[in-house]
Amino acid sequence: MKNIFQGIKAYTGAFALISKLKLWNYFFVPIGISLFTAITIGFLAYSLSSPIGAFIAKIWVWDWGKDSFTSFSSIMGGLLVVILGFILYKHIIMALSAPFMSPVSERIEAHLLGTKRHEHRNTSFREQLWRGIKINVRNLSFEILLTIPILLIGFIPVIGIISTILLFLVQAYYAGFGNMDYTLERHLNYRESITFVKNNKGAAIGNGIVFMLFLLIPVVGIILVLPLSVTAASIKTVDLLTIENRLVSTQKTTLK
Repeated sequence: MKNIFQGIKAYTGAFALISKLKLWNYFFVPIGISLFTAITIGFLAYSLSSPIGAFIAKIWVWDWGKDSFTSFSSIMGGLLVVILGFILYKHIIMALSAPFMSPVSERIEAHLLGTKRHEHRNTSFREQLWRGIKINVRNLSFEILLTIPILLIGFIPVIGIISTILLFLVQAYYAGFGNMDYTLERHLNYRESITFVKNNKGAAIGNGIVFMLFLLIPVVGIILVLPLSVTAASIKTVDLLTIENRLVSTQKTTLK
C-alpha cells in the first residue's frame, strides 16, 4: 500500500517538471496516437456492442424472459467492448509511443540524478519500438488471461462486486508496468525488467491507477494521460533504481 501511494504521489510534480525541462514537444506525436486510437476504439465499441449483445442473447433458448435476457446481453456486450477497448487502447499507445517516451524518460533521469552523462544501454528508435511492442504484447496476453476469470466472478451474487475492483487493479498494474519500462529499457534487459516490476508492483499499480482515472476524463484525459503518467513513472522508477543501487546519483539525498 505504501508503494501504491508513492506511485500516485509521483504525479504531484509531473506537470511542473514537464514545463521546467521543456518536454511538451516530445508529446505531440504520442498525443496524436492516443487521440486516433481512442476515436477508433470508440467507433468500434459503438458499432460492435449491439451485435455482440445479440450473439450472447442466442444462448437463451427459452421464450420466457427472452426480452429481459436480450436487454441484459446488450449491456454485457457493451461492457465487454468497453473493457477490451480499455485494455487494447493503453497497450497500443504505450507500444507505439515507446521511441518518443524513452527520450523523455532519459531527460528526466539526467535531471533527477544531477548529471547529463550516466551509464545506460544505448538503444535505437527501432529497438525502442520493438521493446515497447514486445513488452505490451506480453502484458496484453497476461491481462486478458486474468480478465476473463475476473469477468466470470462478476456473475456471482455478492462476491461479484469484487470483480470490478480486481479488474481495475489489473488494468492499473499493466498500465504502470508499461510506463515504468520507458526508464527500465535503458538499464535492464527484458527479463530483468519484468522481475523488477514484479518486485515493485505497488509502484506500478499506483501509477496505473491515476492513468486509468485520467481515461475517464473526456478528451482532456486522453491528451494528458501519457505526458503525466510517463513523467510520474520516470520519477518513481529512477527513485527505485537508485535505492537498489542500480543508478548512481550526484545528489546527496535519495530521490523522493
